[in-house]
Amino acid sequence: METTEKIVEAYVRYVNGWATIPNIKCPGQYEIDLLAVDLRTGTRYHIEVGVSVSGAFSKLTGKPFDEEWLKQRVKQSSQRRTVGYFTERKFSAQPVIDTLGEYGYKNGNYTRVIVSWGWTNEAGQQANDFGILLWDFRDIIRDIADTIASTTRYFTDDTVRTLQLYARAAKKPPSAGQG
Repeated sequence: METTEKIVEAYVRYVNGWATIPNIKCPGQYEIDLLAVDLRTGTRYHIEVGVSVSGAFSKLTGKPFDEEWLKQRVKQSSQRRTVGYFTERKFSAQPVIDTLGEYGYKNGNYTRVIVSWGWTNEAGQQANDFGILLWDFRDIIRDIADTIASTTRYFTDDTVRTLQLYARAAKKPPSAGQG
C-alpha cells in the first residue's frame, strides 16, 4: 500500500471514524485502494487515491483517456491523471465491479471518491457529471493534523503516529536551550 493511500485510510478512520478495508486485489491486475463504511449511517465509499506532486502531473485533469496511450510509457503519467482513467480503470472495470459486489457494493449503494493533489475545473465538472466526489489530499493532511495534533492518544499505526508527531512539533517550536 502506498503512503498516500495509508494517509487517506488514516483520515477516514481517525478523523471520520469509518471502518476500512484497504488494498483489495481484483482479477487481472486491478486493485481497489480503499473501501470505507460510515458505521453510523451505513454509507459506503469506494476511494481511489492518485496523488502526484510533480508539477506537470499534480492536478487531476479532464483530458481524454485512451487505453492505448496508457500502454505508451511516455503517456502513462498523464493518462493516470485523468478522470477518464479513474472512471474506466478504477471504478468501472468488470473485475473491479465483480470484486465490489463480493463486498456488498452494488451499483447505486455507494459513493465513489478520487483523492488528488487538486484538479482542473474541467476535471471537477467531469467528476460531478459521473457522480464522483473529489477530495484534495492537502485538505486531508490538514484535517488529520487538526484532529490529532492536540490529542495525547498513542497511535500504534506508524503513519498516524508520524503525522501526529509532525503536527505537534509544527504547532509549537521548542524554546531555546531545549533539546
